[in-house]
Amino acid sequence: MTAQPHDSILIVDFGSQVTQLIARRVREAGVYSEIAPFNAAEEAFERMRPGGVILSGGPASVVDEGSPRIPQPILDSGVPLLGICYGQQSMQAQLGGGVDRGDSGEFGHAFIDILDSCVLFDGLWAEGESHQVWMSHGDKVTELAPGFRIVASSPGAPYAVIADDDRRYYAMQFHPEVVHTPDGARLIANFARHVCGLSGDWTMAEFRATKIAEIRAQVGKGRVICGLSGGVDSAVAAVLIHEAIGDQLTCVFVDHGLMRAGEADQVVSLFRGHYNIPLVHVNAETLFLNGLAGVSDPEAKRKFIGKTFIDIFEDEAKKIGGAEFLAQGTLYPDVIESVSFTGGPSVTIKSHHNVGGLPERMNMKLVEPLRELFKDEVRELGRELGLPDVFVGRHPFPGPGLAIRIPGEVTKERCDILRKADAIYLEEIRNAGLYDAIWQAFAVLLPVRTVGVMGDGRTYDYVLALRAVTSTDGMTAAVFHFSSEFLARVATRIVNEVRGVNRVVYDYTSKPPGTIEWE
Repeated sequence: MTAQPHDSILIVDFGSQVTQLIARRVREAGVYSEIAPFNAAEEAFERMRPGGVILSGGPASVVDEGSPRIPQPILDSGVPLLGICYGQQSMQAQLGGGVDRGDSGEFGHAFIDILDSCVLFDGLWAEGESHQVWMSHGDKVTELAPGFRIVASSPGAPYAVIADDDRRYYAMQFHPEVVHTPDGARLIANFARHVCGLSGDWTMAEFRATKIAEIRAQVGKGRVICGLSGGVDSAVAAVLIHEAIGDQLTCVFVDHGLMRAGEADQVVSLFRGHYNIPLVHVNAETLFLNGLAGVSDPEAKRKFIGKTFIDIFEDEAKKIGGAEFLAQGTLYPDVIESVSFTGGPSVTIKSHHNVGGLPERMNMKLVEPLRELFKDEVRELGRELGLPDVFVGRHPFPGPGLAIRIPGEVTKERCDILRKADAIYLEEIRNAGLYDAIWQAFAVLLPVRTVGVMGDGRTYDYVLALRAVTSTDGMTAAVFHFSSEFLARVATRIVNEVRGVNRVVYDYTSKPPGTIEWE
């Protein structure tokens, strides 16, 4: 998105593991934000002309020679600054204060005492109160730069929050962006709204209008092809692009036969019926299943599926002909991850899409309309575009589909068994009103048969595992705790309704040590 002057906040990244959370908190306050590593921040500052700058934490020590610094043009610009942890220390070191290497550091929950009024505390904290925050630092400020005053302190951080009201410079030793600082999001919102004076009216409707104009300017009268995976990202990208350029867009949906129950029909119906988007539907189930015959190694499955998808997509693109642009559902976390903290921004954005590798092979220009958005913002944009909730709110689904939820060989019979069992599981989750409380839920068909008794007969059928986790980003995950009654009800339905399964188990493993998917 092309941010408007003084209507955005730039976040200078010094290498913190939670810098993305700062961007999230700013956007939650209704203000557009972008992240740039410290060694590319000057360029981003000139491009954005933001209304404020936030300086992140980081693992380095300000006292070390060659440690990261705030670009001088940002300090000279007169825009409001908010320093967090390392950002506070760098600010003080560069403006004439003192920073020493800590003896032991301070990590975890702490309580700070509010010593004076501060615009950051408006409507939130008052003088004389004590509030919980999250500390994670080794070094600490020992002397304030000229113009600063102490507004909050703690035993381990005498300069917990400092302020230079004349220059609109503020800094804190703790991390307001994490949930462990209960009022942290409101502190950041106060900086954006009260210090920077930003309106807080950045909305998804505004993003939609701006992005449509950008797509039209980029594509002109050219043609765009988009590979649909059935997932949220590619679907939202396709609908947005179609709104911008209409029939200049053609979508290619490669149905590998490894999707959940009814998903292929749902994709075709949505794009051809509801949105009337030109769609090439390739039914390649036989090709994929024949290629997976006898293959049990999970990495071999992934490689075959990925390569075959690319081959089919490339063939269909050639048939369409004349397309200069390839649409991808690249998201902002993908963009951030592709930027090297030590080596500066990378010119190549890694692909997180089912058509990964195509740009180099096909020599096409990329259209990536979602590259400024986080996952939940993509869902919000999807709703803004009118996509049904059942589509926008669906749980993540791996590119290789059911193939990695069937350990061992993948066959048509096993896919059909898993599809039916998985549909029952998800139906019961929805009926219980739990779907939106779960990050991801699915069934796994194990390559194990067990003895059972059904009616008066002996069975020797498959074991089905159920999995459900909660998460914020998929990097870590905790098991979702169903009631025993719920699990018993699901198990009863599956063994009664799905021929080929006679035993159901539940996976209680968190991530780590396990992964969310089984393969």
